[in-house]
Amino acid sequence: MAYDEGLAEILRSDFAEEPGITERKMFGGLCFMKDGNMVCGVHQGGGMARVGKAAEAEALKIKGVAPLSFTGRKMGGMVDVAEDTFADDALRHQIVAMALAYARSLPAK
Repeated sequence: MAYDEGLAEILRSDFAEEPGITERKMFGGLCFMKDGNMVCGVHQGGGMARVGKAAEAEALKIKGVAPLSFTGRKMGGMVDVAEDTFADDALRHQIVAMALAYARSLPAK
C-alpha cells in the first residue's frame, strides 16, 4: 500500500457530507476531488492539499506543512502535509477547509 489507509478513512469521514467528492488514485496515493478538481490526498508518509496560490503562504504557517515538490520542483498552490499534521483533527480541518474553498472556487470538470 502506497498510502496510509487510516488517513484515507479519516478524510472519507470528513467529506461524508460534502456533495461532489470522488476519489482517484494518482501520484502513488489517493486524491479526493470536488466536482473533478483536486482537493487533497494521502501518500506514503502523509498527504498533500491544493490550497491555491492565494492561500499557500497561510497554509505554510501551519505546523507540519511544507511546499509540495514531488519532482524536486515546487508546485505552486499545493502543499505537503506531514502524517502527524493530517492525523490532528484541528490542523487537518484547517488545511482541508482551505483546499475545499479553493476547489469550490473552480468550475466543475
